[in-house]
Amino acid sequence: MSEAMAVHKTPIAVFISGRGSNMNALIEACARPDYPARIALVLSNNPDAAGLETARNAGLEAVAIDHRLFPKDREGHEKAIEACLEKAGIEVICLAGYMRVLTPYLVGRWAGRMLNIHPSLLPAYPGLDTHERALAAGDTRHGCTVHLVTDGVDEGPVLGQAEVPVLPGDTPSALAARVLEQEHRLYPEALAAFLKAR
Repeated sequence: MSEAMAVHKTPIAVFISGRGSNMNALIEACARPDYPARIALVLSNNPDAAGLETARNAGLEAVAIDHRLFPKDREGHEKAIEACLEKAGIEVICLAGYMRVLTPYLVGRWAGRMLNIHPSLLPAYPGLDTHERALAAGDTRHGCTVHLVTDGVDEGPVLGQAEVPVLPGDTPSALAARVLEQEHRLYPEALAAFLKAR
């Protein structure tokens, strides 16, 4: 690729708490030469998160900052995270199954530069148990949303959505599996569009 055609790859951090399946989709996307991001850091609040080993196996810097070492001090935990982000030169954060509600300290510092993916068509069903709630409500469509993170839980501006139909006889796990497929497609697409528009 010539210098003129080289794509600027924004350094991003991916936050996980578990296996990080959306992280895997971002790893695959970032491996493409034409994709406008590179994962400079994978960070977890859980030292046992399976996604940390996945990230290391992909040659990525992967760090755990255990929230349990900061009892009743969420901001202290986030200050340790912030120091790690600064050291890695991060410009954008992608939450990918990060199961901690962030405080105004970190959200404020990263306003307009922190993305999340949520398994519902926001503003419907912020928070947990989205698939069960969609089925209980008798919805005919469900899906996922990429949005900017703000102080309100799952309330930030929507960057992209993907829909799936709710099928007769659906279970929460069957519906979740179909939504997850769309998450893996949507997150890299929405992140690329967001970075190109910056």
